[in-house]
Amino acid sequence: MYLCNIKMRVLIVNTSERTGGAAVAAQRLMVALNNNGVKAKMLVRDKETESPAVVALGRHMLEEWHFLAERLVIWLNNLFSRKNLFKVSIANTGTDITRLPEFKEADIIHLHWINQGFLSLRSLRKILQSGKPVVWTMHDMWEATAICHHAYTCEQYQTECHHCPFLRFPARHDLSNRVFRKKQRLLAGADIHFVAVSQWLADRARKSALIGNQSVTVIPNAISTSQFSMTDRQDARSMLALGSERYYIVFGAARVDDDIKGLDYLTSALNKLISDGRYRREDIRLVLFGGIRDERVLANMPVPTSYMGYVNDHVLLSQLYSAADVVVSSSLYETFGQTIIEAQLCGCTPVAFGNSGQADIIEHQVNGYLADYLSADSLADGIDWAFHARLQPQDLKKRVIRKYAESVVANKYIHLYQQLVKERL
Repeated sequence: MYLCNIKMRVLIVNTSERTGGAAVAAQRLMVALNNNGVKAKMLVRDKETESPAVVALGRHMLEEWHFLAERLVIWLNNLFSRKNLFKVSIANTGTDITRLPEFKEADIIHLHWINQGFLSLRSLRKILQSGKPVVWTMHDMWEATAICHHAYTCEQYQTECHHCPFLRFPARHDLSNRVFRKKQRLLAGADIHFVAVSQWLADRARKSALIGNQSVTVIPNAISTSQFSMTDRQDARSMLALGSERYYIVFGAARVDDDIKGLDYLTSALNKLISDGRYRREDIRLVLFGGIRDERVLANMPVPTSYMGYVNDHVLLSQLYSAADVVVSSSLYETFGQTIIEAQLCGCTPVAFGNSGQADIIEHQVNGYLADYLSADSLADGIDWAFHARLQPQDLKKRVIRKYAESVVANKYIHLYQQLVKERL
């Protein structure tokens, strides 16, 4: 463990305090830093607790206008179509945080997810011009692209963004190209140390025409080992009273029916397990948690399904993971895989596609199963394997603690902060 011997003040900057995976990761890091000798505060647009370490901007009408103004420009460029409205961000509006006392007193500015009208490209320029060391943790691909948060199969961010597939009228000088050029001017000569939460994301960052020449380090998200506790599987099932099925699968996301989360692949995999005769319908229960825009997707499930809605209670979440035999991540792309390590901490075996951030966490058939990318058949085989693998829950937990405990991740960041501070002395 790398101990902090320089008293530093770090300002963590994220749009939200708790909503979304990036917010959870940033908030956990703030707590971990404070527990490991660093004075850390968090600056957010949307404050959701009474924590004195979290500072909100406090100008709600103005912040709401910034959010709406950005969406309005995207909407108009797509000729009033809402399709892909939240799959892109253009950072045309935002707040100047450099005037805030929390910014002025900080030794390190640590950016996380700053979109949806929180910080603009102009705001970012002022931060870079302040002379303070800047660390920017990437929770998706937006820093490496012009406007999209995930590029899917598009590789134009490696040269120059244009003809964007997320725009209704892609063209050589479309909105993506205009924002690309603005970002290019912003980042030219900028001194930013980027952190990717997985090797997969780091590889894409290093291929980016925008940030490929910047420093990129891989540091995973931290897990709160005190918030997630393992419960005996049968006891957890009794407490939840969800049903008497033999096998439980848990699947969670901020929005379960978002296309990128791949729920259709899980549905197809379950259909295959039933149609192959490997399992009866009544053998398996699927437990879903998170938001759902269209609850009609629940009617398509081939096995009994329980929908828990949003789950913010860590006790309940621990019970769900403890009750399940398998946690499935069928995302088309996953920059990290927070639900996987949460589930492993509770003794649940993960099954995921092996194309992106999940591959950093899962060692195939050692602590989980990596299915062939976008293969429902392979996903079905993985679920079948996991039902019978009999991995030791305590072994899964120990691996997570060794790699993702808050103190482990915090000290990796502390080491990075110290290097950056010393370079400025």
